[in-house]
Amino acid sequence: MTSLASNVFCRVERVCRHLPVVLNTFLVFSITGEVSYLVLVEAPLEADQKKTEWSSWWKAFHLLAQYFMLGNICWNASLFLKTSPSIRGVFLGGEGMGQGWRYCYTCEAHTPPRCSHCYDCKVCVLRRDHHCVFFGQCVGFRNYRYFLSCLLFMWSGLLYAVVMNAEVFIVILKEGVTVHSVLLLLIPWIMLVSGQVSARAFAFAFIADTCVVGLMLVSAFLFFHLFLLLRGQTTREWYSSRRPYSLGVLGNMRHGLGLYWYLCWLCPLIPSPLPGDGIHFQTTGSLEPGR
Repeated sequence: MTSLASNVFCRVERVCRHLPVVLNTFLVFSITGEVSYLVLVEAPLEADQKKTEWSSWWKAFHLLAQYFMLGNICWNASLFLKTSPSIRGVFLGGEGMGQGWRYCYTCEAHTPPRCSHCYDCKVCVLRRDHHCVFFGQCVGFRNYRYFLSCLLFMWSGLLYAVVMNAEVFIVILKEGVTVHSVLLLLIPWIMLVSGQVSARAFAFAFIADTCVVGLMLVSAFLFFHLFLLLRGQTTREWYSSRRPYSLGVLGNMRHGLGLYWYLCWLCPLIPSPLPGDGIHFQTTGSLEPGR
């Protein structure tokens, strides 16, 4: 009985670990499909508009822009998941141990500065920033570039989707701010189950709401991590107000995104080698926590 319960718990834990990734993938492709529908079908409202601003070239530009963002989101997310930030397979050495090194009793290894153990990943992570629940993996030294680029394109894609969904909000609120329109925007699921709206109206309202909420969340994550990048900090170091590894704005950009930090955000295939090894870091201040 104990063995059966343990197996069930492990399977449930495995499913829950991948659930956020599946949900994010579903939402990203749903939003892309809805915006594509708006561009191809709903955008040309008038016959004369089809020959002016909503011409074939204009539609092609919109589709190219949104699928460029979708491609970057998926590719960066894939490389983020494939790039392990852990100490597995990394020779940490022993002769260079000094200030900031610790011993991890779980991994049974000496770990360098800025490295810490993740109890979700069950391993120590080089220059660990945080464990991302949306991807089910830690953000660390080797995959930070892909994480930040994915956030950037998610933010730009959601901003674009919110602008394109402005027409949806206008249609819902065209008769004024009524109880029906407010409830449709706030609780579209209940409106659908109670039979107050059609499935089509629910789909448009739900995705439009998702775009707005998603934009606010992703904006907070993106600008917070850009703030940390420019300061040369990780999330853990920000909690303790430490900045011993700050090398100036340009130096921090190079150490976070690689030597070609000004190009790597355009495409994940652009090589941008990191100047360090994730083990040894140049310090410009005390390693003691700020008081």
